[in-house]
Amino acid sequence: MEKQLSPQQTTELIGLLQTRFEKHPERHKSIAWDDVQARLEANPGKLWSLSQMEATGGEPDVVGKDDASGELIFYDCAAESPKGRRSLCYDRAAHEARKEFKPENTAMDVAADIGIELLTEEQYRRLQQLGKFDLKTSSWVKTPENIRKLGGAIFCDRRYDTVFTYHNGAESYYAARGFRGMLTV
Repeated sequence: MEKQLSPQQTTELIGLLQTRFEKHPERHKSIAWDDVQARLEANPGKLWSLSQMEATGGEPDVVGKDDASGELIFYDCAAESPKGRRSLCYDRAAHEARKEFKPENTAMDVAADIGIELLTEEQYRRLQQLGKFDLKTSSWVKTPENIRKLGGAIFCDRRYDTVFTYHNGAESYYAARGFRGMLTV
């Protein structure tokens, strides 16, 4: 599969991202759209990843800027965990460990295919400061190695106006659990 957008797809995606950017200024204070557009146009490979975030229901938006590198930080900002990335166990090892009823794919593999990373728990909590997300769903987050070695994985959601972090066996999967990703451009 070619990981490049046509000129028309590029124009449409940049237009969609600009509309979302302008609709949610609280997510990216002190970042100008002209700077975002210039970075996007200079990084066509990243545009493909953003298009995949969009196609799977992530609604990516700028949530910050890395002061050291100048890179813009995009997170999935859909109200609920992206619909096109649900019913996935955590990673390939968990998928292989399931004896039956294996899910179609894994969160880590889908993220790698798209060219994004799962949010960490810290990044997820930062996202929740920008709005209220995952009120009905939950999202796998990048699991610390010590937990993963013991067979577990962690996920987060927001209930009772509080962000919760939970654990599950990494091989588990649910229709209401997906994952949120991040991409730097």
